Amino acid sequence: MRNMIPIFFIMLATVSGCSSGGNEVPVTYRAVSAFPNLSFTRPVDLQHAGDNTNRIFVVEQEGVISVFANNASVASKKTFLDIKSKVNDSGNEEGLLGLAFHPNYETNGYFYVNYTASSPRRTVISRFKVSTADPDIADAASELIILEFAQPYSNHNGGQVSFGPDGFLYIATGDGGSGGDPDENGQNRATLLGKILRIDVNSQEDGNEYAIPADNPFKENGSGYREEIYAYGLRNPWRFSFDVPTNRLWAGDVGQNAYEEIDIIEKGGNYGWDTMEGKHCFEPSSGCNQSGLKLPIWEYNRDQGISITGGFVYRGPTLDGLTGKYIYADFGTRSVWALNVSNLAKPVNNKLLQADFNISSFGVDQNNELYLCGFDDKIYKLEKVAR
Repeated sequence: MRNMIPIFFIMLATVSGCSSGGNEVPVTYRAVSAFPNLSFTRPVDLQHAGDNTNRIFVVEQEGVISVFANNASVASKKTFLDIKSKVNDSGNEEGLLGLAFHPNYETNGYFYVNYTASSPRRTVISRFKVSTADPDIADAASELIILEFAQPYSNHNGGQVSFGPDGFLYIATGDGGSGGDPDENGQNRATLLGKILRIDVNSQEDGNEYAIPADNPFKENGSGYREEIYAYGLRNPWRFSFDVPTNRLWAGDVGQNAYEEIDIIEKGGNYGWDTMEGKHCFEPSSGCNQSGLKLPIWEYNRDQGISITGGFVYRGPTLDGLTGKYIYADFGTRSVWALNVSNLAKPVNNKLLQADFNISSFGVDQNNELYLCGFDDKIYKLEKVAR
């Protein structure tokens, strides 16, 4: 995520789907306010608790998580957690950035957050517990810090936390910031920066509040590599998601100054940064060594956008024309696309709509319906437009 400056609009324009591959989406889509009576301050994540209560949890960047019933007519929300006093929200890419509910949340009440803190500047991965007295309120005093690591700059903090189908916690980390990866963190497996991490929060070992999964690619490597690393060579994988039917892990990795990219993350994979930006040499600018690197399945240049917002493969019940397609956006240009990967070797990218708001994140509810977090302080969902 980059240059997250709020811009306020009320309505959004819609366009019929067009394709960079020459095809046309058979229907037109638009984004509509999902909860018109509610507003949020810089919403950056949307989750459900997996407990069949049909509630929505929205993460606000300043350090608040709101909760409310998943109903279009809902008139009010509650503050589930307020940790503004802990969160450093001084930069566009800092703040409370991610939320993940434990797979057994219904019985243990655990959830995990990713936020930036100051003095010193660092990323914090913490566990909290819901209050025993009220399911809509978290126990703010229950924080258990799971993992911390230093952030050299105020940008490229990643932010996503999510439990995979394997029950392990995955964490997205940026390369540490500035520009051009000056500390060479992307390719340095001795640091946690510029990576997708995977840890086991149900066990503890070596004095940590987590354990290393037995099949992590660098477990007991003997070379000084961080064993938490699942994949590396990433610049700022702001948002990733799991598509359970295909067992694929999707990530949108924000580019430097020329290309934005979409990756399917595999265990042990090296995604090239800062040797490459997208499918192109970055350092050096030509003739770079691409051996062993995993190239993105899709990229786009500055003609189409400046900061990718990774999304989800659509598996919801209402938009059958989008089923199985990866829905994503660009924060800067406000475009929303559907990437058809039925043939991974030849993806087809269709533009769904042009929004009038900056899209910071996507989320799904317990029925896998898709939502868009808008920096006009609203939450949206897609709907078909009659032709």
